[in-house]
Amino acid sequence: MPTQRNVVERIVNFNQRRDPDRLTLKYHEMRADAFAFLRGTSHLFYQDWPADSPLNDAPPAWICGDLHLENFGSFKGDNRLTYFDINDFDEAVLAPATWDLSRFITSVLVGAKTLDVNQSEAIALCHCFLDNYITALQDGKARWLERDTAKGMIKNLLADLKKRERQQFLDSRTEIKDDKRILKLDGKRALSINENDRKKVLKFMKAFAALQPKPKFFKVLDVARRIAGIGSLGIERYIILVEGLGSPHGNYLLDLKYQPGSALAPYLTLPQPEWNSEADRVIIIQHHVQAISPAFLNAVQIGHRSYVMRELLPDSDRLHLESWNGKLRRLEKVMLAMGKVVAWAHLRSGGRQGSAITDDWIAFADRSNDWRNPLLEYGINYAEQVVTDWKAFCDSPVTI
Repeated sequence: MPTQRNVVERIVNFNQRRDPDRLTLKYHEMRADAFAFLRGTSHLFYQDWPADSPLNDAPPAWICGDLHLENFGSFKGDNRLTYFDINDFDEAVLAPATWDLSRFITSVLVGAKTLDVNQSEAIALCHCFLDNYITALQDGKARWLERDTAKGMIKNLLADLKKRERQQFLDSRTEIKDDKRILKLDGKRALSINENDRKKVLKFMKAFAALQPKPKFFKVLDVARRIAGIGSLGIERYIILVEGLGSPHGNYLLDLKYQPGSALAPYLTLPQPEWNSEADRVIIIQHHVQAISPAFLNAVQIGHRSYVMRELLPDSDRLHLESWNGKLRRLEKVMLAMGKVVAWAHLRSGGRQGSAITDDWIAFADRSNDWRNPLLEYGINYAEQVVTDWKAFCDSPVTI
């Protein structure tokens, strides 16, 4: 396993050329706890993944590439209904299904301490996830979670999204000055933008709007650098306030994010499709995997760079697992749902551009005795390595 110097060096090398302001925030967030560190270092996980592991003998799947507890959430689809699903595809690729499964299991075991869950309870939660993943695969039918079928914390999350007024969210991210709505530059969700980048975004949005059925909807009122997540902090990303259905209360918020390529790319063993761009990779895989895609999801080009644009998702649309309030059954219901969601994602995207077909997934579930315990053992061992690496990172000065 890596030495202290190597771990820090690998992190610094991976994050080169990122926006210094937001990279400083990323490193600060990564020091908070081992789970935050795991979220910010998916590249370490796959650098360390053993190429000769029997766990690689798994069906090829369209994987999220960074599957962990906080990369699930609720959102309004392009049909304006609410769904709970995997919601981050920046690292998505075609790879053995066990890559995502092992990262998720590791995230449960690393996150347990943050959630004040003991080791035996965390392992039981992993078994709950795997039980339901396997059972859903054996069923062979891709389904989805919505308000009427969800339970516990996920049901509450979807109910809150249904009740929330869009203007509430708009007001939380903006303010009105001189009868005009502008973005809040609070240093937590948004930062000021330099004039060159502002002009670049405005020029692009004007051209983009001209091609839309309702060009006025995409008229830009304000733009800022966006702060979100941990893993992608420092990558070029913007929050855009547009006219929408009319000012000041009908405005919409968009997220525009540069796609530099998957962190998993150097370690892939399966042939990948030839994408038109990295943004195309993200949204095509997202279309394969999700039951319904988020609103305004587009792959766009600005100069030589590709970006994913979509409706901005509130932070509140992610599960806040710390609200389990000492009732393990609440977390078990979450694991049950997440296990099913991952299985449905594999089934739904099965047979697409090289991924396994339904019969292969059923066979994989039927031979779960071959891979289940080794997967859990790897997660337990790697979770310990994550904690060691996190401590080494915290003990070392990191310069931007």
